[in-house]
Amino acid sequence: MTSSESGASRTLMDGFGRSISYLRISVTDRCDLRCRYCMSERMTFLPRDQVMTLEEIAVITERFIARGVRKVRLSGGEPLVRRDVVDLVRRLGRHVGTSLDELVMTSNGTRLAEHADALFDAGMRRINISLDSRDPERFRFITRHGDVAQVMRGIDAARTAGLRVKINMVALKGLNEDEIGPMLDWCVAQGLDLTLIETMPLGAIDEDRTDRFLPLTAVFERLSASHELVRDHAGSGGPARYWRVGSSRSRLGLISPLTANFCDGCNRVRLTTDGKLYSCLGHEDRVDLKRAFRDGGVAALDTAIDDALISKPSRHDFQIAHGTAPAVSRHMSVTGG
Repeated sequence: MTSSESGASRTLMDGFGRSISYLRISVTDRCDLRCRYCMSERMTFLPRDQVMTLEEIAVITERFIARGVRKVRLSGGEPLVRRDVVDLVRRLGRHVGTSLDELVMTSNGTRLAEHADALFDAGMRRINISLDSRDPERFRFITRHGDVAQVMRGIDAARTAGLRVKINMVALKGLNEDEIGPMLDWCVAQGLDLTLIETMPLGAIDEDRTDRFLPLTAVFERLSASHELVRDHAGSGGPARYWRVGSSRSRLGLISPLTANFCDGCNRVRLTTDGKLYSCLGHEDRVDLKRAFRDGGVAALDTAIDDALISKPSRHDFQIAHGTAPAVSRHMSVTGG
């Protein structure tokens, strides 16, 4: 009997009365790119013996589903660098349409061309692609060695397979800010949604994030002068605020953890590659679900989940200023985007 078959128990509620319905999972901290705002050029990844097995990820996720989680996002690192990750998608995908509303993936798109059909067949219907520039040289600079044509092939393959694609773009001052308007125009022409994201102070990198921080308040003001943007209150279950772009099918989303704190309505928790559950992206408090499950099964897992929710803070403490350390030492790839 799987954890999801053992019956739902206590619903997921934190100490501030917020209902937790969204689980984000980093299936691997490894990535085949080295984006400058995310990673150091020379990263040290977790030893493989510390990483959860796919079976453990599946059982823990199914326990969250049994307790009321309605949306699951698989991320990393780059989730498609993990061997057999499609098997995990297939197992979780069987819950979509019954106990799970949506199973989504965030990917850099480099390996999507070879996996898109399998992901759709496994039950996935939507994927977010990180794309900070469509210019080949600039993309290579941001990612340190990436090929944007490879990502474009992945996007085409995903759409051909039937996956709905949303583009995620981190707004970077002095680096890609001149591409934001054209990126939105391209997304509208392609019938895609675009979400802009402020850079977040997570993990030590080789550069000062302050130099690249671009407040989305200023970006939105500029876009509003050139595009008809109408507030769309239909969300996607995450922190983004959305605007419909004119009469098109496309939406513009903004994720602005520094200029427009979204913590009051937080419905998310994050499971790391090595089985730690973080109730807040911007705090170090966590519980070890992998250890709890290995030592005590589903009962111990439930207790550990409850402990994490009790300690969930009211909000993050993100700040970006010259000379300040990252809000937390772990990189986003460990926690999951």
